[in-house]
Amino acid sequence: MLGVARSLAMYYGIPMRARRLRGFYSQFVPRGSLCFDVGAHAGNRVRCWRRLGARVVAIEPQPDFVRLLTWLFGRDGNVELVAKAVGARAGSAELYVSERTPTVTTMSRDWIDGVQRDPRFGGVSWSPGVRVEVVTLDSLIALYGEPQFVKIDVEGFEAEVLAGLTVPVRALSFEYLPATRAVALECLDRLVALGRYRYNWSPGESHSMASKRWIDAGEMRARIEELPPLASSGDVYALRDGT
Repeated sequence: MLGVARSLAMYYGIPMRARRLRGFYSQFVPRGSLCFDVGAHAGNRVRCWRRLGARVVAIEPQPDFVRLLTWLFGRDGNVELVAKAVGARAGSAELYVSERTPTVTTMSRDWIDGVQRDPRFGGVSWSPGVRVEVVTLDSLIALYGEPQFVKIDVEGFEAEVLAGLTVPVRALSFEYLPATRAVALECLDRLVALGRYRYNWSPGESHSMASKRWIDAGEMRARIEELPPLASSGDVYALRDGT
């Protein structure tokens, strides 16, 4: 349970973070909207969006964090907990678990190979974990409705998640990491195929946009490609044109 305690300290223990998070997400999450949290982990985004008045589908495959999410939100009728992973197609897959640092538990062996070249991951190890059920974004939309915002943070499996989406949702985010930037570029290519989007990015846990203006896919690609190898990770945000 040490890993769970670390995650709780990281996402709930920093003063003023919750307020900054609400201010940031208010541009994407109007009251009464539906949001998907793909890789809900310890649930800080779920808490944020509920305080903004949204309904939330929280998708998380790690059993320890499913239990935590159930304890935190199981009595909230506006939160639906889905104890599964999301991928390109329905089925099952194996989690690679980092017990001490569960924030980097992943379903991508290639991502593990990539980040192990980054010295910041020098003390991190992974072991095969449980097999989990995999669903697609399309199937979640068919079940719960079309979300106004989708957060995708699944440690190198983001492109697989987007491969299971065939409709251009209003707004979404996906994680990027310089050591595995090819994943982010694949996500960008998928969104270009789905529809017309504008882009911005937020480094680390800054909860602010790096650019004062929204940019097109070509410029976003250039920004990802020019990231220094040891730059911080962050999230790319995509907003469908016309919204």
